[in-house]
Amino acid sequence: MNIWILNHYADTPDGQATRSYDLSKKLVERGHRMTIFAAGFSHYKFQEEHIRPGESWREEDCNGVRFIWLKTFPYRKNDWRRVSNMVGFAWRTFWLCAKLPEPPAAIIGVSVHPLAALAGWAASVVRRSRFFIELTDLWPEVLIDFRMLSRRNPMAWFLRALEKFLYRRAERIIMIWPRTEEYVRRLGVSPEKIVWIPHLADVSRYESLEPYDGRIRERFNVMYLGSFVSFMAMEVILKSAKILQDRGRSDIRFVLVGGGTDKEHLERLATQLHLGNVEFPGLVPKKDIVKMMSDADAYVVSLKDVPLLKYGISLNKACDYLASGRPTILAGSPGYDPIKEAKAGLSVPAENPEALADAIELLMTLPPEERVQMGVNGREYLGRVHGIGVLADRLEKVLLGVDFGDAASGALPIQRRGTKGHQIHETRA
Repeated sequence: MNIWILNHYADTPDGQATRSYDLSKKLVERGHRMTIFAAGFSHYKFQEEHIRPGESWREEDCNGVRFIWLKTFPYRKNDWRRVSNMVGFAWRTFWLCAKLPEPPAAIIGVSVHPLAALAGWAASVVRRSRFFIELTDLWPEVLIDFRMLSRRNPMAWFLRALEKFLYRRAERIIMIWPRTEEYVRRLGVSPEKIVWIPHLADVSRYESLEPYDGRIRERFNVMYLGSFVSFMAMEVILKSAKILQDRGRSDIRFVLVGGGTDKEHLERLATQLHLGNVEFPGLVPKKDIVKMMSDADAYVVSLKDVPLLKYGISLNKACDYLASGRPTILAGSPGYDPIKEAKAGLSVPAENPEALADAIELLMTLPPEERVQMGVNGREYLGRVHGIGVLADRLEKVLLGVDFGDAASGALPIQRRGTKGHQIHETRA
């Protein structure tokens, strides 16, 4: 099949957002032709990375996956410039899709924002192709939950109408969350259209990662690896670092790796709190991530306490953490907690710095072999549920129109429960 993916923020394997590439590479190996349309301007570095002066678009082959990079408007924060960037990407992508030879059999519009998915649908109409939508963010729900938009705002009504429009016209709805049946049903769309394809990890990328022996050396390194965005509630990590510093825990260090719209704010907050136990190494190329990850003794995920999380989570960083063979602490209360399901670490309530600090200290008191077992559990779970081979199979069957039963709706071997209470949920081997 000739398949096009419209993903505004897609990256090559040395970038930050490699999901579309990873899946495409697997499908190329199975004989399919894959093209990814993405912006040349990096959402993570806030700079142009792929478009040369005078170009409006450029084509690149990456291990058999064709990337088409498009020129878009630059921005540095969530303001009118970023909106211009979104609108420009959607229009230029549609315009180019209408012109290119060899019409695709299928187009996947990835809703990191709905205008990219709308461009995918419009292109599918012009090219008479099958249309699929992939949801990595629920618009407008994410904007409403983070109080960036009121439910009564006309823009919220418009985005809700656009959401219904795209869901109804898509042949299948690819979701990264496993609990969205009721959400889709409330919009008047059949949940039977949903297929769960969560974030993934290629375990082979981590073969050079140093083995984890569970021992605590001079410092216990707690690492965050990912985007610095408000959804991640990273202020909680910094406040937890402050609590541990005030407790005299000079043996604990936080290493926060990444970039994003909140990075400058977090660095200022760390300075205001006089934190001597927090480091910001900056963005790390994908090829160097494994080397950086080898320095971690444990990982941390901190989430906002918002209604959106009742649909579960699926985070790139969580897959990286599970693949590392090291324990993870998740501070949040999602409907689907992969760390808890995998027995790969500890879970604590959202937005509670003291509980997070307590969990770090508790993790350090466990015998080394228990921390090692948590890491082993994580890698095994990753292969079963988030492994790239498993998910590439699922996507290929969706695109081929194969009926594969419960797997389409995400009925995988996970327990349907959320995190409750305000105590630390300890998961031991």
